[in-house]
Amino acid sequence: MKDAAPQTIYLKDYTPPAYLVDHVDLRFVLNETKTRVFSKLHMRPNPDAASEAFFLHGEDITLIAAKIDGTAIDPQIDATGLHHTVPNAPFIFEAEVEINPSANTALEGLYMSGGMYCTQCEAQGFRKITYYPDRPDVMATFTVRIESDLPVLLSNGNPVEAGDGWAEWHDPWPKPAYLFALVAGELVNHPDHFTTMAGKEVALNIWVRPGDEGKCAFGMQALKQSMKWDEDVYGRAYDLAVFNIVAVDDFNMGAMENKGLNIFNSAAVLASPETATDANFERIEAIIAHEYFHNWTGNRITCRDWFQLCLKEGLTVFRDQQFTGDMRGAAVKRIDDAIVLRAHQFREDAGPLAHPVRPASFVEINNFYTVTVYEKGAEIIGMLRRLVGPENYDKALDLYFSRHDGDAATIEDWLQVFEDATGRDLTQFGKWYAQAGTPHLSVSESFEDGTYILHLSQQTPPTPGQPEKEPLVLPIAVGLLDQRGTEIVPTTLLEMTEASQSFTFDDLQDRPVLSILRDFSAPVILKHTQSDATRAFLLSHDTDPFNRWDAGRSLAQDVLVRMTRDQATPDQSFLDGLAAVLRDDSLDPAFRAVVLSFPSEDDTATALFDAGVTPDPTAIHQAHEALTLYLAQHVQDISPRIYADMTVTGPYRPDAADAGRRSLGNRMLSLMSKLDGGKQAQLQFAQADNMTQSQAALTALLKIGKGADELAAFETAWHADRLVMDKWFGLQVGCAAPEQAAGTARKLTAHPAFDLKNPNRFRAVFGSLKANAAGFHDPTGASYALLADWLIKLDALNPQTAARISAAFDAWKRYDANRQTKMRTALQRIADTPGLSRDTTEMVTRILG
Repeated sequence: MKDAAPQTIYLKDYTPPAYLVDHVDLRFVLNETKTRVFSKLHMRPNPDAASEAFFLHGEDITLIAAKIDGTAIDPQIDATGLHHTVPNAPFIFEAEVEINPSANTALEGLYMSGGMYCTQCEAQGFRKITYYPDRPDVMATFTVRIESDLPVLLSNGNPVEAGDGWAEWHDPWPKPAYLFALVAGELVNHPDHFTTMAGKEVALNIWVRPGDEGKCAFGMQALKQSMKWDEDVYGRAYDLAVFNIVAVDDFNMGAMENKGLNIFNSAAVLASPETATDANFERIEAIIAHEYFHNWTGNRITCRDWFQLCLKEGLTVFRDQQFTGDMRGAAVKRIDDAIVLRAHQFREDAGPLAHPVRPASFVEINNFYTVTVYEKGAEIIGMLRRLVGPENYDKALDLYFSRHDGDAATIEDWLQVFEDATGRDLTQFGKWYAQAGTPHLSVSESFEDGTYILHLSQQTPPTPGQPEKEPLVLPIAVGLLDQRGTEIVPTTLLEMTEASQSFTFDDLQDRPVLSILRDFSAPVILKHTQSDATRAFLLSHDTDPFNRWDAGRSLAQDVLVRMTRDQATPDQSFLDGLAAVLRDDSLDPAFRAVVLSFPSEDDTATALFDAGVTPDPTAIHQAHEALTLYLAQHVQDISPRIYADMTVTGPYRPDAADAGRRSLGNRMLSLMSKLDGGKQAQLQFAQADNMTQSQAALTALLKIGKGADELAAFETAWHADRLVMDKWFGLQVGCAAPEQAAGTARKLTAHPAFDLKNPNRFRAVFGSLKANAAGFHDPTGASYALLADWLIKLDALNPQTAARISAAFDAWKRYDANRQTKMRTALQRIADTPGLSRDTTEMVTRILG
């Protein structure tokens, strides 16, 4: 029977904790089915609290015994925790509990992964380990003793002592319970060391299962680069004697920043040239940086409550974006970030799951680990840096670190630091955190007698619970070009604060060409009517790399809309513009590759919907396929030469230069395969000595309906490598013809290597099904029904992953009546499932509206 309606938690109802914890002693006696946890909490009343009620969170645990100041007690226990009376003075609360890690398929708290014990406590997993005030604003130092016959026993902080069958750890830095971590298992380490800017030696380790030792070197190098970068750019040094990373196969997220003991999804840390692609290497580098940067922006300064999640995540995402830009090139990184934001966050903002960067309420906090909190949260930090300038940003960050070190802070604390450091009033800017939705920025221009006037207006559409929107502060970076492409007004930052504003540029000889929203200076949807000729001019001449790419992207989207809606053919000038970029050997290969990549089919569906046209995923797919063929034919005279020029010889290196060359070469391969029947792709697959080239060749073959032999060879070669097999599963579903996608996914769920309990494998199949837009939206509704079937199965085991993947249905209302009916039926079937988790219940209820 389904649980009673879950409780909604509101930001406005925040109250300080009734009791604080100064120190925690934990003892674990590990057993796969009957782990004993002994806790000793040194507690005291909070003088700032409004209540004296004593409550400790606890879920799915069995209380064996409890004491206060050494005296046994019989507390009141319910499904959410423990209640009892306590002294109005400092006291010690002790508990002995029993938990069953092997039954913990939700992967929250302490659980088993292939014989390894590991934890995931963010957001509220610690309450599944022992009774505790499991909230971010309760921070304490921890001492942990682990007892087990396993050889490696790890926890947070620094090692204290170890003996036969036990180890003790102490973390001297106060932390909330969500940052607690424990790992125990048959592991081997890849060791190294780092010397901080203060001359302190730090021992570094990446712990993996035996056999994975050869996949750690890149991750270790990325960690050392991150540590050095954080010292150089933010002045932040590491503060413990050891930094441990552990690779775990079964993990709901990418990684977790637990103090001194980062736990990583194996896919986010293990890499070798033979098993990982360039994209995998870049992702690993970014995630390692992200989790390491949390040491200061998330750990040393944490969030007061979960409504402030964007405080640590948005800031840390912005920092890892800066890092990747410095490591691999800022221009292409900015384009990549914009692609993600537009494809995923703008979609979230425009649908039933829209919410502010700092939400006002939630039912299940796990459902708010979203692109809005992370990526839009990072965009807000970027806008703030633009507005105050890099020097003032650095000044404010130094003040933030000094003022709030050891604190559980809020967005108000963050903004106050900037106001104090710069003297600027950020009251209006703060609305970015409270107001959901993506602003639409409308642009018009006028020119007379040497005076150019730029007219701007902003409007944010209504979102669930927020029908009325207020104007936001928008930093609009603009430049003006003359008719030869010479920059006559360099990049200038305009600050928009009203619903409508105009900006004047005087003393111009001729009407300029506007380059607006340079470097994607604000996360807005631009409404700017420009001719194809003007956008082609910007594609060829704009001095801002982002806007040069965006002009081509806008042209491509319009071409795809016309091809879908009117069965039109692409304009010759558009194809010529792309060919010109391709031929320009002075341009970065990675930039050329991204310019030649079209918007996604989902992007085209959004563009059609915004234009008042009901999108037809089948017609969209056909238009995309047709445009790819047109481009392949248009550049066939130079494709072989570019492909050959981009060949990388010598040992594989995952650096930006070689990765950029492979990216452009493989873009050429995909186009050539449309014309040569896959001949070159077959040759590349046979000769490939790294996964980037092998996977690109296999993808090109599958996309043209070939590659059966190569697919079989791939499985034979890599059947024992779990991460590479995730690629094998995902490629088949993602590259399947639309009418075959559901059948392919269904067939793969019967494969012996499919594992419902492993989030990576489930995402490989069903995340790829969602990404195959025409296949997911096949008019038979087969994919909708299949996904619903498996989400219901998964929810009983892992509600967090099931809830996140249910977002595949979030845009159901924009499609035709047939597809709407089938999606609504699938959603309702999920919603009506007896015992459905609160995670998935909340998501499906919000999607249904």
